[in-house]
Amino acid sequence: MVRVSGLASGMDIDQIVSDLMKAERMPIDKMKKQKQTLEWQRDDYRSMNLLLSEFNNLAFNMTLQSSYSSKTVSSSDETKVKAAATSSAANASYTLSNVTMATAAQSISTSIDSSMDPTKSLWSQRGSMDSSVWTEKTVEQAAITLSADTSTVKLAKGAISAVNQNTGTLNSISVTTDGTSKEYKVTIGTKAETLSSDEVFINEDTGEMTFGTTLTSGSTIEAFSYQQNVLKFSITTYDSNGKATGDNTDGSTPFEFDGSTSLNTLLTQISNSKVGISAFFDEGTNKVVMTRKDTGNLSSADSADGSNMVFSGGFLTGFLQIAGDAKGTDAKFTLNGLETTRKSNTFTTGGVTYTLQNNFTGDVRVNVSNDTQKVFDTIKDFVTKYNELIEKINGKITEERDRNYQPLTDEEREKLTDKQAEQWDDKAKSGLLKGDSILSSGLNQMRSNWYASVSGVSGGFSQLTDIGISTSANYSDRGKLVIEGDGTKLKEAIEKDPPSVMDLFMKSGSTTSEKGIVRRLRDTITQTVSKVEQRAGRSTWTSEQFLLGRNLKSVNSQITSFESRLTQVEDRYYRQFTAMEKAIQNANAQSAQLSQYFS
Repeated sequence: MVRVSGLASGMDIDQIVSDLMKAERMPIDKMKKQKQTLEWQRDDYRSMNLLLSEFNNLAFNMTLQSSYSSKTVSSSDETKVKAAATSSAANASYTLSNVTMATAAQSISTSIDSSMDPTKSLWSQRGSMDSSVWTEKTVEQAAITLSADTSTVKLAKGAISAVNQNTGTLNSISVTTDGTSKEYKVTIGTKAETLSSDEVFINEDTGEMTFGTTLTSGSTIEAFSYQQNVLKFSITTYDSNGKATGDNTDGSTPFEFDGSTSLNTLLTQISNSKVGISAFFDEGTNKVVMTRKDTGNLSSADSADGSNMVFSGGFLTGFLQIAGDAKGTDAKFTLNGLETTRKSNTFTTGGVTYTLQNNFTGDVRVNVSNDTQKVFDTIKDFVTKYNELIEKINGKITEERDRNYQPLTDEEREKLTDKQAEQWDDKAKSGLLKGDSILSSGLNQMRSNWYASVSGVSGGFSQLTDIGISTSANYSDRGKLVIEGDGTKLKEAIEKDPPSVMDLFMKSGSTTSEKGIVRRLRDTITQTVSKVEQRAGRSTWTSEQFLLGRNLKSVNSQITSFESRLTQVEDRYYRQFTAMEKAIQNANAQSAQLSQYFS
C-alpha cells in the first residue's frame, strides 16, 4: 500500500498514526505481560521440582543398607595386613598368622646377542636369529596411483621375502601410464645397485620400491602380491579355575608381528593383550622377562601341577629360549586357627577384604566394628540437605508479590540500562509462587512424614525424637530439623541399636505408618513433583500436556489474533489520512485555479 505522509497538509502522519496505535496496542501489551508472567511462573515451578528431584535422589541413597551399616576396620600391623569391610561384615576380631604370600609365575629368556637393539626392527637384525623363527605371509598389494612425479614408492609392509611361495619369484611389476603398460624387472635386497630404466629395486627391510626411471603423476602401479616375513607364536595362560584364556581352539592366544616390529614394541603388545603377562627386555642382562599379572599357581585344570605359561613358536622357544615350566605359588596362612590358601594376596571372606603385605610368622589382629561416625555424618548431611530444601521452598511460597512491578514491554526495556532492567525483572518475578497450594501441601506432608511414629520397627526407636532429632523451636525456621546437643544422643543410638535406626529411616511397609521416614518422604516428593508437573510440565513436554502450557498457548493465540487486528487498524488510519491528503490536494488545486480568474 502506498502511504502519503503529510505532503499536502504538512502534518507528520507517521507520528500521528504511531501515537494513535499506542492506545490501540495497550491490550496486546497486557497480553504480552501476562505471557511473560506465565513463563516466569512455569520456570519457578520447574526450579522447585528440580530441588525436589535432587533431594529425592539423595533420599534414595538413604534407603540403602550401606548408609547405616558402615564398618570400620583396624589392623594391628598394616605393614603386614591391610583390611576393609562391607556393610555385611559382622562385628568381630580376626587373627592371621603364619602368612606366606602368593607369588606370580615368571619365565626368563637366555641372554640375547649383545648387538641386539630392542628399539630397531627385528627383521633388520635377523642375522642374530635362526631363519626358522620367520614365517612367510602373502600380502596383496593394492594398485597405487601416483599423485606426483616420483621414482620411489613405499609398500604397505616391510620385511619382504625374495621368494613368492605361491607363484614363484616375483619377477616383474607392471606400471600403466596414459593407457600404456610397462613391465619393470624386480630385484629384492638390502642395497640398490645401478638400475636400468626397466628395473625396480625393492628394499626388503623397508618395503620401499625404487624404479630405474621417474614415474609421472597419474601413473598406476598395478596390483600384485608378495611375501612378507612375520613372527608367529602363541602363549597359553590359565585363569583361577584352570581354564585357558585364549581364543584358539586349544585355548592359546595367537600373536603375529611384522618384521618391521621392534623387540620393545612386541613385548609391549604382549603386555597389553588379554593373555595376562607383563613382558619387558632388561638391557643390563640382555634377557626378556615374562611375569604373570595374577599371583598363584594358575595352571591347567587338566594338569594342576603344570606350567602357568605355555609358549610355542620358534621366536619364543628357539630364539629367546624361554622356559616353559614357570609356576606361581598360592598364598598360605592361618585365619582364626584355620589353615587355608588363596590364589591372590587380596581376598574376601565374611565380608572382610584382606590384603597381605609381607610374609610373617607371628599374629596380626583385624578388628571389625560399626563406623558410628560415618553413619552419623550420613544422617546429619541428610538432615542438612532437607533443611536447605524447605528453606528454599518456603522462601518461594512466602515471597511477597510487588504488583507495582509488571513485566517490561520492549519499548519500556529500551528506556532502561541493562542493570536497571535486570533489577526490574527481579522485582517483577518476585512472589509468583506465594501461597502455592501444591508446594505448601507438600511441605506440610513432609513435616508429618518426619514426626509420625514408625510402627513395627525392630528395636526401640520408633520416632525421630528417640534418636535426638527434633524440630527447631524458632518459628521463623518453619519446620527445620535440629540434631540435639552435639549429636551425642544420635551417636549413642547408632552405636547401641543400628538396625533400629536403619528401620526408623528405611523400613518397608504396605501402609504409610509402617514405612520408614525416608520412604514416606520419597512418596510425598514423588506425589508433589507429579502435581507440579501437571501444572508446569517438563522441558520435554508439549504445551497441551500441562496447565500453564495450555494457558500460554491460549495467550499466544490471542496475541497473534490481536496483532492481525492491529495491522488492519493501522492500515485503516493510513487510508483515512491518505484520503484527507488527497482532499486537501484537490482543494488546493481548485483554489489555485480560482485565483487565476481574479488575477
